[in-house]
Amino acid sequence: MAQIQKPQKVKLIMSLMGKKDYIDPAICAVKRRFGLLDFQSDIFEFKHTDYYFKEMGRPLYKKFISFKKLISPAFLWKIKLYTNNLEQKFLKNNKRQVNIDPGYLALSKLVLASAKNFSHRIYLNGGIYAEITLIYQNDNKFKCLEWTFPKYKSDNYQRIFKQIRNIYAGQIKKRKSTG
Repeated sequence: MAQIQKPQKVKLIMSLMGKKDYIDPAICAVKRRFGLLDFQSDIFEFKHTDYYFKEMGRPLYKKFISFKKLISPAFLWKIKLYTNNLEQKFLKNNKRQVNIDPGYLALSKLVLASAKNFSHRIYLNGGIYAEITLIYQNDNKFKCLEWTFPKYKSDNYQRIFKQIRNIYAGQIKKRKSTG
């Protein structure tokens, strides 16, 4: 019989997308809840889909962040519920101005949280699902899966996740060396 083990702590990441004026206030709010950041991407215009334009207008911008403090992957569903509630605080005329999507990086994968169920998503709790979006391969690259959103296949996103993964790998190495 396999021995049950506690999961290794993972790197909490978030993508924030929306009106430019709302991204920094949203980052301040999540920092108050989850602590210091150790990575922020440049802000860039979001052009991968027009899915959000009807609700949020255009142009839309996106930024990725990661948090210094590592988390248990078991908390992902609670974090997604928090970010969904936080989005409500930024409503204007009953429309979202910012979309905040949490996930985590482990050494082997990128996992994203969603309130939407699909065949490739696993139910966590509280109406929240998780999906493995990217798998990290031995050739030092993220592998896309059949359901990986096209934007997550882009060189820009891949570069960002590699940077965050390098920060996380350093943290894991340091934790192991200090016991």
